Amino acid sequence: MAPRLAALVPRPIGFAHRGGKAHAPENSLAAFEAALASGATGLESDARATADGSVVLHHGSRLRPSLRSPLRRPLRAARREDLPASVLAPEELYESCGAGFEFSVDVKDPRAAPGLVAAARRAGEGAAGRLWLCSPSLSVLGAWRQRWSDVRLVHSTRRRLMEHGPERLAARLARSGIDAVNMPHGDWTGGTVVLFHRFGVQAFGWDAQYDRTLGDLLDAGIDAVYSDHVDRMVSAIARYYD
Repeated sequence: MAPRLAALVPRPIGFAHRGGKAHAPENSLAAFEAALASGATGLESDARATADGSVVLHHGSRLRPSLRSPLRRPLRAARREDLPASVLAPEELYESCGAGFEFSVDVKDPRAAPGLVAAARRAGEGAAGRLWLCSPSLSVLGAWRQRWSDVRLVHSTRRRLMEHGPERLAARLARSGIDAVNMPHGDWTGGTVVLFHRFGVQAFGWDAQYDRTLGDLLDAGIDAVYSDHVDRMVSAIARYYD
């Protein structure tokens, strides 16, 4: 089956959201390894910085209580050595999984961005060119583009937040060198995808959990999907592109 509308890329990226948290604990090494073994072409995670400047892949802003620390502490107030071993650094992810995957990171704390870029560059094999840094802030993205030319940048937003409409936003993203826009699946239509494509901006759709949702996005010519269910995501992309 061919997609109804064409994507900008030869084959959409299938990002395993937090490693594919429907199958294993989110942001865990087990989840990331399983997602790649199941055919995901991309991994998604969140990045934060600790008090001592280390970068870790963790969604929440606070650590869960543990025997060592019974209170929910802000992660940014903790040192790297105080964190559970299950909290990964990006270097650990690359060391275990290699550098051949697309890596989308929701940068929760801008202080984490330099460490992410440095880790990708050290991983080699073109990993920096497959690193997608995501932020809702256009000013932050603009600063990152001026600083780094070798990584990909993604504007995370929603249709209702586009004060001047999608066309004005698409033009601004193109002028600023932002590679993609990411919205929840319900905000995308084929027409909206085509509009962003006209400006050379890729269209990413998240929260694609079901076969019908995945099919609708692929029909619309989406360039990447994010799903907790790696099996469904991989199967949906294969139906359209194999």
